[in-house]
Amino acid sequence: MTIGPLPPENSDAGLGRDGVDPRATISTFDATAVEAGIESSSIETREVEGLSLGRIVFRRFLRHRAAIISLVLLVIVIILSFSSIGIHAFGINTGGWWHWNFDDVPAIVNGGAPTMTLWPPSLGDHPFGQDSVGHDMFAMVMRGIQQSIMIVVVTGAISTVIGAVLGAVAGYFGGTTDALLMRLTDMVIIVPLLLLAAIVGRSVNGPSVILAIVLGLLVWTTLARLVRGEVLALREREFVDAARVAGASPLRIMFRHILPNTVGVIVVSATLTMSATILLETAISYLGFGVHAPDVSLGLLISNYQTAFTTRPWLFWWPGLFIVIIALTINFIGDGLRDAYDPRQRRGLKRSARKEQAALRQKPVKS
Repeated sequence: MTIGPLPPENSDAGLGRDGVDPRATISTFDATAVEAGIESSSIETREVEGLSLGRIVFRRFLRHRAAIISLVLLVIVIILSFSSIGIHAFGINTGGWWHWNFDDVPAIVNGGAPTMTLWPPSLGDHPFGQDSVGHDMFAMVMRGIQQSIMIVVVTGAISTVIGAVLGAVAGYFGGTTDALLMRLTDMVIIVPLLLLAAIVGRSVNGPSVILAIVLGLLVWTTLARLVRGEVLALREREFVDAARVAGASPLRIMFRHILPNTVGVIVVSATLTMSATILLETAISYLGFGVHAPDVSLGLLISNYQTAFTTRPWLFWWPGLFIVIIALTINFIGDGLRDAYDPRQRRGLKRSARKEQAALRQKPVKS
C-alpha cells in the first residue's frame, strides 16, 4: 500500500471556508473564555478578597448614605439627651450642662413660648418652651428620649435572645419540638400586641424598665420565625454534618456553628424590632398604661398635653419630632445593615462581570 505525499505545511487542507484553522479558532476562543472567566472572577472577588465577614459588612454599610446619616443623627440625639440633664436611673443621679431638670418648676418666661431664636442664634432660658405649670420642655423631652432609648435597648436585647434561642431550637430539632414552639409563637402573634402590652404593663405598674422587660417578652415572634427558617436550611449543610461526626453536642452545634451564620438575620430583625418598640411604647404611654408621673416619656408628654394642642402647640412639636427622628433613624440603620448582610446586593457586581465577559468573547479573532 502506497502512502501519498503529505500536504505541505502551507497547504489549505483542513482550513475552513474563510481560510482559518478551526482548531486555532477553538484554542483562541478557549483562551479568551478563560481570560474572561478570570476577569469576572477577579471583579466579583475584588471587594471581599482577604477580608473577614465583619470587614465586608462594615464596608458595605459605609456605602449606605442614609444609614450613616441616620446613625450619626441618632448618636447625636442620644449624647444630647444624656449629657444635657444627666442620668437619673437605678440610683444614679448625675447632673448635666443644662440648668434645669425635668422635675424643676421655674417661673414662666415669655408666656411659656419657646425662647429659642434662629437669628440672632440664641437658646434662651427655655428653648422648647414651658407647660402651664412651668416645667422646662427641653429637659422633659430629653428625659423622655432617655426613657425611650432605655426601653428600646432593653426590649431589643430581651426579644433578640428569646427569638434567636427559640428559633434555633425549633429549627434544629424539628418534629414535636418545632411544632410546640411554633404553636406558642402563633398564640402570641394572634393576641393584639398593643392590648396585651397595655394589660400586662398596667398590672405590673412600676419603673419603665419593667415595661421594657414586658415588651421584650412579647415582641420576639418575628425573629423566632426568621431564625427558624435559616436554621432549617443550615442544619443540612456539610459543616454541620462534620460537627456531628466530630461528636459535638446539639447545643454546641447550635450556638457555635449554626447561630453565628444567622447573625445577619438576627441583627437586621433586632433593629427593626427596636424601631417598632418605640412606637409601641409611645402608644402605650399615650393610653396611660406605660410610664407614669412623676417620670416622663415622649408618649406621656403627648398624652398629657393633648388638650393644649391649639393654645400651646410647641408642647406637641418637640416630643412628636423626636419620636419620628428616633423611629426613622433606627429604620434606616436597619435597612443599611440588611443591605450589608444580604448577599444579593452583589448582583450589580456580577452583572458587570458578565457584561465584561461577553465583551471579551465578542472581540474579533485574529487569523
